[in-house]
Amino acid sequence: MLYIEDVSVSELAEQYATPCYVYSKQAILNVYQDYSDSFATIDHQICYAVKANSNLAVLSVLAEAGAGFDIVSRGELMRVLAAGGAAAKVVFSGVGKTRDDIEFALNQGINCFNVESVNELILINEVAEQLGKFAPISLRVNPDVDANTHPYISTGLKDNKFGIAHDKAVAVYSQAATMSHIDIVGIDCHIGSQLTEVEPFIAALDKLIELIHKLAELGIELAHVDLGGGLGVRYIDESPVTIADFAGALLPKLTQLNLKVFFEPGRSMVANAGILLTRVDILKPTEHKNFAIVDAAMNDLIRPALYQAEMAVIPSALPDSVSVHDMPSWDIVGAICETGDFLAKERLLSLAANDLLAITGAGAYGMVMSSNYNTRPRACEVMVAGTKHQLVRKRETVEALYANEMPWGNKG
Repeated sequence: MLYIEDVSVSELAEQYATPCYVYSKQAILNVYQDYSDSFATIDHQICYAVKANSNLAVLSVLAEAGAGFDIVSRGELMRVLAAGGAAAKVVFSGVGKTRDDIEFALNQGINCFNVESVNELILINEVAEQLGKFAPISLRVNPDVDANTHPYISTGLKDNKFGIAHDKAVAVYSQAATMSHIDIVGIDCHIGSQLTEVEPFIAALDKLIELIHKLAELGIELAHVDLGGGLGVRYIDESPVTIADFAGALLPKLTQLNLKVFFEPGRSMVANAGILLTRVDILKPTEHKNFAIVDAAMNDLIRPALYQAEMAVIPSALPDSVSVHDMPSWDIVGAICETGDFLAKERLLSLAANDLLAITGAGAYGMVMSSNYNTRPRACEVMVAGTKHQLVRKRETVEALYANEMPWGNKG
């Protein structure tokens, strides 16, 4: 029987119904502690990337543990504050910060803006001047390092939309130093997501170190270096570098810098702390393929359709006597009217209608990327701690999906 911490997933499905996201509180804390312990010899701040999973329960667990947060919108900052997070531990990333975003963040007293363009820098200075404040900034430098990951989640190449080109960074820092309400505090980079090797991080850090030395020669002294996030996880058979080995490879260079170090892990903090529970509705064997139609779909979990991501699918109970070699191959699909609506392909499973399945690795970029396509309510979310479990987001109702709409001609 499958358990998450000390609770049977069958019990959870019975109480909360499916589809349902379930998170392990302890698994989240374990990874956070692993990061913190691995970099304990230097001054550091782990800033969880809220975009990976922004549920208030996840954020509050991390805030209580002492985590900072990496955000990319005003909405994410509001979530962090609502969950008890400290604005002083927040870094604001993202290419599209608006005047309202910047004003709100400055009034909350965030730690730093990771600036992605010259025009954004100018806008931040204007807003700060209007508020009579100094805006702490770092430049997000695009080091043109290939992260060897899926093109949709690669962010450190020169043809990506993110950051300021490495060869332009010194000039932009010099421009920032002349601005009346800008306080230069750091330097930042983020080269992509689901990185399984440490070499791209080392290459990016070397390019940042080169810039840090050039800036020091110009009298621009920094307080921190931010290496972003992106450390990968094992979904099925990947072999990502461990956090300890990741830290061991970077620490010699970081120790010599004598700067505070920020990290922005997201996926690696929560992906394998979460599962998506779904039930088999209909089995549809055909001459060419076997389809298991389940009650979750691409609106609940879009990663397989969007990235061709492969995520493990395991039953809530193992069959007693059937060998895996005797099991048929199934495509696990949803009920949405798209051929691209699949959660897994060609999986060897012994299935019957009403079987409960768990899609693993679903704690990151699962619920946060879900939608209401086909007017489907989004799933509920549950957190487990030991033998206890709690609903941390209610399942949507169909009526709520169109509550803010009105027929044409309705003046009410």
